[in-house]
Amino acid sequence: MSQDDLEQDSLDEVDHLKRSIDWKQGLAIALGVPLLILPSLGYLPSYVAAAAILIWGLSILQTFFQNTAYAELATTFPEASGIPGFAQHVFRSKNYKGKYDRGKLIGGFSAWSYWFAWNVVLAIFSILVGSYLYGLFPSLAETFTEYQLGLLSGLVIFTGLGVVNWFGLKDSATLGYILAAISLIPLTVLTVAPFVTGHVDMANITGNWAPADWSWDAHHILIIFGIFAIALWSTGGWETAAIYAPEYKNPSKDVPKALYTTGVICFFSFILVQTTVLAVLGVDGVIAEPISPLIAVAHAVFGEAGTTVTIFMLIAAMILIIQTAYLGSARAMHSMAEEGNLPRILGHTNSRGTPFVAMLLTASFNMALIFIGSIPAILAAGAIGYICANGIALLAYVKAKTDPAFANLERPFKAPKGWKWVALAFGLFNVPLCLIGVIYLNSQEIGWAATWLGVIILALFIPIWFFTQHEVRRRHEKSAEALTKHAPPTELSE
Repeated sequence: MSQDDLEQDSLDEVDHLKRSIDWKQGLAIALGVPLLILPSLGYLPSYVAAAAILIWGLSILQTFFQNTAYAELATTFPEASGIPGFAQHVFRSKNYKGKYDRGKLIGGFSAWSYWFAWNVVLAIFSILVGSYLYGLFPSLAETFTEYQLGLLSGLVIFTGLGVVNWFGLKDSATLGYILAAISLIPLTVLTVAPFVTGHVDMANITGNWAPADWSWDAHHILIIFGIFAIALWSTGGWETAAIYAPEYKNPSKDVPKALYTTGVICFFSFILVQTTVLAVLGVDGVIAEPISPLIAVAHAVFGEAGTTVTIFMLIAAMILIIQTAYLGSARAMHSMAEEGNLPRILGHTNSRGTPFVAMLLTASFNMALIFIGSIPAILAAGAIGYICANGIALLAYVKAKTDPAFANLERPFKAPKGWKWVALAFGLFNVPLCLIGVIYLNSQEIGWAATWLGVIILALFIPIWFFTQHEVRRRHEKSAEALTKHAPPTELSE
């Protein structure tokens, strides 16, 4: 029995997504990505002072280089769901006759890493919502602990978004428009206003460009690699616009438009937000407010009323990025089921094309993550997954450009000539350099718990994958036996 037969068997058993959105709707869903800076807004300056601005800029540029490769892959394989779909499609072997396809395992592991990386967004921002509510409403603080509010926030948000997303991606994009207006416009005002009101002191940046004790020894170089891994978890998120390739009406045009428009917005957003916060509060002020420095900026510029408005704005913003992550991670899981790398039940959709089983499992998994309660630990574990996903996906691009099996495929969007070498360089930058760096950074910052959390969750894919391969093969063999049993007898030759 060939591998192609098994893959087709898997595809036949999984419901396919519906083409219902254009690039503007994909952009609306991805507009939550600029908010991914919030968990690290005070974290990066604690290590690199005002040079955090430079780190964000370089990380966004890295993402532009990577996403150019992903844009080409998205138009070459328009049925594949972004990074998880590309890697699975490229690495699987054709006409594989053995019991297990190692290439298929590599592609599936990349998709699983991606799913985990986006998953932690839901837990992190649910905890942040609970934290802000705890500080905003004293009456809630009398009834619930901050930890309990995080759990309750997650339950309410996941349930509400699940109901909205049940009706399809088009309605999810509508919610994206609404939340973007509520959150991103006030965020822009809050970021720009200090320059107008005179609360910006650029000496806070120029006088604290790097930590006083910084040196380019092995310790600090490893920290830099780790910092880039943490930053990429935030800046790299706008590649999510490509994950909806199977749902764009015209993926060859919609994917590049959605990707690059989101990228330009992210470039200015990440740099400007970090610059404003540092210029108003200074490095020490930001480090003193590592979770919510924007609230301190709002209080300095707008007073008490501004602080209240900012908290409501940030909560809306967090719901927007939870929405983005919810959809992205669920579609990654659907893609794995479609490729036969996860059980087929996770590929089921409702009549509107929503992968509701994958969404339900994603919500349940994140409720379990919220019980951990530590944002740094959850983020650090997720960053390990994201680095692995990007490293493998970029190597998939290199394989797609060099493997004769893909040479004649139509590529409506093409990266510049020689881009495979750019992809290879950044693939190796991700794995092993940034992977080693983030593990080292985790060990210095919060011990080995976050690393073990990431490693254990990523390793869980291996037994699940072998179980799935066994189930797919067994179902196919039963189908073959049934066909043989009920086939009409052939006439005997005389």
